[in-house]
Amino acid sequence: MSDAHALPDDLFTAFEDYERAILSNDLDALDAAFAPGPDTIRGDGAGLLVGHEAISAFRSVRGGVPPRTIERVEYRPLSEDAALIVSVSRYHGGGTGLQTQLWERIGARWLITAAHVTPRAQALDRSVWRTVGDPLYQGAWEGPLAGLTVAVKDLFAIKGYRIGAGNPTYLAEARAETTTAPAVGDLLRGGASLRGIARTDEFAYSIAGDNAHYGTPPNGALPGALPGGSSSGPASAVASGQAEIGLATDTAGSIRVPASYQGLWGLRTTHGLVPRQGLLPLAQSFDTVGWLTRDGATLQRVAEWCLSYDGSESTESVYGESGADLPWRLFVPEEVLASVEPDTRAAFDALLARVAASDDPPVFARVPLGSLDDYFEPFRTVQAAEAWRSNGDWVTAHPDAVGTAVAERFRFAAGVTAEAEASARRALDPLREHVQSLVGNGVLIMPTLPGPAPLRTHDGASVDAIRQATLRMTTPAAVGGLPAVSVPLLTVSSRLGPAPVGVCLVSRAGTDIALVRLARRLARIVADPWLES
Repeated sequence: MSDAHALPDDLFTAFEDYERAILSNDLDALDAAFAPGPDTIRGDGAGLLVGHEAISAFRSVRGGVPPRTIERVEYRPLSEDAALIVSVSRYHGGGTGLQTQLWERIGARWLITAAHVTPRAQALDRSVWRTVGDPLYQGAWEGPLAGLTVAVKDLFAIKGYRIGAGNPTYLAEARAETTTAPAVGDLLRGGASLRGIARTDEFAYSIAGDNAHYGTPPNGALPGALPGGSSSGPASAVASGQAEIGLATDTAGSIRVPASYQGLWGLRTTHGLVPRQGLLPLAQSFDTVGWLTRDGATLQRVAEWCLSYDGSESTESVYGESGADLPWRLFVPEEVLASVEPDTRAAFDALLARVAASDDPPVFARVPLGSLDDYFEPFRTVQAAEAWRSNGDWVTAHPDAVGTAVAERFRFAAGVTAEAEASARRALDPLREHVQSLVGNGVLIMPTLPGPAPLRTHDGASVDAIRQATLRMTTPAAVGGLPAVSVPLLTVSSRLGPAPVGVCLVSRAGTDIALVRLARRLARIVADPWLES
């Protein structure tokens, strides 16, 4: 190690102890090596962590690093009690990495107060991508989407490829598709190129974003947090800059949840507006197709092309009801506000106040949505019954092939009787009419989710509790078959640092493009630094 001999003995010992802790993934020793308090920082390609608590939470889910050897150390003393160490590591499996650390003597010990890690280059993050190319499929050389790349959720048919549905056993048994789903073809005809096939939670029957077989994709906005699902792969690909568009599905929030967790724009389209041919279903009464992007302008480009008659197979009119702007009237559902976390409520109230005080204020009103449980429980029953019809035979034939959490949902689904399903459908009918009536002359506005993305370290029971609280907020739009867009307009505190939370806008059926225009109008008023509207 070229300059290691120059280190003071006690600093060299601390450096060696830290490296041993890294290789053995000794979490207690790693925590002890970093200075306590809110000012310690650690950064890498995924983002910046501020504060010892955030660093510790991230490290607890990272796992150990691959075997490596430190082959070079550069030491620069900054003062009697501070030093900069830059080291080069060579991985036994190939490749090199770089670690930069600021050490300070605090009391009798040398501790790390700032660190930056450059890991070895990773050609393919298999938690995000099933397969990827540059491009995998070339789109039209000209068109309104030319130059954009697409991450396709692993539920859509692509000619020559198999659908994997987030499960390796299902993928191994699947046959290559002979045609490409219209929703994919629309994007290719518009000039976008297919970057790759991105991961999904198993059979899209989850909203956390974890996958028992392939791992959990990173959260591109909040390192150490869950990415949100079931469109986890496309969302992470877009948030991390590996694609501009995520082609995804939303049954009970699978676009809106990862959009909110990762600071993205996400549009769930009107139920039935985009054709679902070539899409592996979960619950066909609620399944919809939609898109994730990093900014509102790109989302509008995609929606205008894919929902226009000239460009796609999706609709028989150019804009339908979206030809005119929606009323500039925003209705706040009282029951949703009562169910969000305090920090989210405070941030949302501040946003409403800011919009109300602008030069372009809408008309605001509070409206009664009704009990969120009244939506969630029958929705859950119908969704489960349809999920079992879609995938129950396969799950029965492969009892050990599905991850624990998703398997438990299928066990519940298997027990839904015809009578229970019929009763649930009857319960949904008046709720559908009610939520549709609320958007007859205005647009619903609410936080997309109760709060920011949970830590990846949350146990299964905690994640399930968050899942149920989330679904209570996301299911009314699904019950109504309505378009909903999540916009990254809120920032709240979390254990991992400042975190995005979306604002959801819901409008009447068929007004999808007008809804995106309205969302961009709202974003321009707020002028949040998250946005590039």
